[in-house]
Amino acid sequence: MLCTITATVPSRVERLAGSGIERIPKEYIRPEEERRSIGDIFEEEKIAGGPQVPTVDLKGINSEDLEVREKCREELRKAAVDWGVMHLVNHGIPEELTGRVRAAGEGFFGQPIEEKEKYANDQAAGNVQGYGSKLANNASGQLEWEDYFFHCIFPEDKTDLSIWPKTPSDYIDATREYAKQLRALATKVLAVLSLGLGLEEGRLEKEVGGMEELLLQMKINYYPKCPQPELALGVEAHTDVSALTFILHNMVPGLQLFYGGKWVTAKCVPNSIIMHVGDTVEILSNGKYKSILHRGVVNREKVRVSWAVFCEPPKDKILLQPLPETVSEAEPPRFPPRTFAQHIKHKLFRQSDQEAADTPKPDNDDDHQSN
Repeated sequence: MLCTITATVPSRVERLAGSGIERIPKEYIRPEEERRSIGDIFEEEKIAGGPQVPTVDLKGINSEDLEVREKCREELRKAAVDWGVMHLVNHGIPEELTGRVRAAGEGFFGQPIEEKEKYANDQAAGNVQGYGSKLANNASGQLEWEDYFFHCIFPEDKTDLSIWPKTPSDYIDATREYAKQLRALATKVLAVLSLGLGLEEGRLEKEVGGMEELLLQMKINYYPKCPQPELALGVEAHTDVSALTFILHNMVPGLQLFYGGKWVTAKCVPNSIIMHVGDTVEILSNGKYKSILHRGVVNREKVRVSWAVFCEPPKDKILLQPLPETVSEAEPPRFPPRTFAQHIKHKLFRQSDQEAADTPKPDNDDDHQSN
């Protein structure tokens, strides 16, 4: 989660990685107990045994064949219950479009750092959209091995095209079209998850803000090669605060999920979109759907790029709490009522709800993690 605690301007990780260093600065070195579980991501991706992140084929999600439709929806629901993360294939977004989105993001990060700096954000001033690197958010000053570009991409009336990259020239068109199609996919997924809770299919979408209020925020993560990947992380362990998160990547492994008491490496599935259930849906479902702990691992051989889109409810308009239909005497509410803004501050700063309500906040917090 990217915070605004310090006014220090971070150096870009890309510049550091390209400087020829053989050892990473101490600010990037993870605690010893964390390092014990960091291995070679390429070797770990090859492991065939043990638990595997589920792959859900959405081809039949709206099939006229009842049996086909119900089988597809049950697979999605089961993955959301068991893992809270899955590879979605046959998701309906054309490969040509996802290819354009990847090319646009890689084109932006392929520019000289000086060009990217023209889009630099100012986290200390609360301006989090744009090009940035993580600021330290803890006493030890620990940093993550990544740079990023962050901005709102949907609804269109809440986007600020003035801070979107002008190069490559296709960036704006490709990203806007991808946002529209991803928003439609979110509706399909939320409908299935609603039905899985015994609710009307539009209920969860309504509870997270509907078409007008649900925000889609994109964070393109750029993980340079790291000379000591066994000591660092691209993104530290976290759960997503969003309702849903959708992720594209450049087919370089790096995502790990904490499942069954150990870290499991997600394999790279061609033409898939990774989807996470976020805290918001976990809360609304009273924990029936899982928001899984995950992290991003780096390597010394290949640059990794990922495109994470967080589907987020409005910060203060909706009270997040378990829906009445998910609560019973046997299953009392597992989460206290909080606004989305209060939930973020509770996670970031371990604040009480009253402290979170009293804390001044910038216009647009950058509270996101990604993979």
